[in-house]
Parts: sequence; C-alpha cells; structure tokens
Amino acid sequence: MKTGRKITGGKYHRNRKKRLHELDKQTRMVKLGEDKRKALKVRGGCKQVMLSSNSVNLYNSKTKKSKKVKIKNVLETPSNKFLARQNILVKGAIIDTESGKARITNRPSQEGSVQAILIE
Repeated sequence: MKTGRKITGGKYHRNRKKRLHELDKQTRMVKLGEDKRKALKVRGGCKQVMLSSNSVNLYNSKTKKSKKVKIKNVLETPSNKFLARQNILVKGAIIDTESGKARITNRPSQEGSVQAILIE
C-alpha cells in the first residue's frame, strides 16, 4: 500500500498543526568575517544568534585566563572537511588565532559568541 494510508486506502489525518516553536528552523552557518548577530523570537523571549564572526573568547588552561583575540583562518573541521574550506565555524573546529591554534568548544550558530580553548 502507499505510505501514509490505511489498509483500506483511507488517509491518516493529522490531529493538529505544528506550533510555532515546534517548526524546523533553517540551519545557520557561522562564517569567518565581520561580526554579525541576529535576534530570533523564540519561545520564552528572544535569543541572539551569530551569523559571522572574526573574534573568539580564547581560554588558556595554563594561565587560567581568557582573552578576546582575532581569528585568522579555519584549519580543519573533524565533522566535515568541506566546512573548513569555506571558513565555517562549528563546534570542534580547529582555528588559527593570533595566539596560536585553538579548538572551538561551543556551538556558535546557536549562541551569540565563539568560545575556544588554546591547543599547545
């Protein structure tokens, strides 16, 4: 039988439509470039999402201090090698900064900033 139909041939009907917060959102790719943020209306208020960034909050585990530095380039992305070629910032990506290599520890597309840890 065709999918979405009963054994008799009748249709299955949805009992209600999806609510606004249940709808799928468009995937965002945070690119390397001038800082750009966007305010999204979400359930519970408003949230800032990032569209592009050229700076990172870099944490140094040896000195136990963090500072804001510029991002030079995206070196590699373990999840997808094509994302590194397009300079897209995702969680786990290895980036080249003014202070050295760093790994992104947060999800920039869902938060308003980029956090990273310095790699020795």
